[in-house]
Amino acid sequence: MAKPLTGRKVLMIAVGAFGVIITVNLVMAWNAVSTFPGLEVKNSYVASQVFDKNRAAQEALGWVVEPEYSDGKLSLVIRDKSGLPAKVASLKALVGRTTHVRDDVTPKFNYVGGIFVAPLALAPGAWLIHLDAEAADGTQFSQRIDLFVKG
Repeated sequence: MAKPLTGRKVLMIAVGAFGVIITVNLVMAWNAVSTFPGLEVKNSYVASQVFDKNRAAQEALGWVVEPEYSDGKLSLVIRDKSGLPAKVASLKALVGRTTHVRDDVTPKFNYVGGIFVAPLALAPGAWLIHLDAEAADGTQFSQRIDLFVKG
C-alpha cells in the first residue's frame, strides 16, 4: 500500500527541486565570472570617438588576413588590395580560446617569404586570434580572426 502524499512531502520535493536549481545557477555563474577575460577597452566612450576614423583608415588599406595552422606552426598571410604581400611595419598577435584566458599565448612571428610564421602548439578546437599590426605608413590594423584546429 502506497504512503499518502502529505504536505510535508510536497514541501520537501519543492525545497529539493529549488535547491538543485539554485546550486546549478550558482556554479554556472561562478564559472562564467572566473573565466571572463575582462574588458576589451578601458573606456568605451573614448574608444567610440575615434572608431569610425580608425575603421575607415583600416578599410582603406584593403588588407586580407588568411590564417593557417599545421605541423605546429601558425601562419598568417596578409595581402593588400592588389593581392600582394602587405607592407607590415610591425605585427603582434594574441592567440587564445574563445571562452577563457588560461591558454592565451603571444607567439613570436618570423617573416618568411611574405608569410608571418610562428611555432605554436595548439590543441584541437576553436581558437581566436587578436591581431594588431601597423602598416608602413603608420596606419593601425586590428582584427579578430576565428581559427579552428582540427584534431
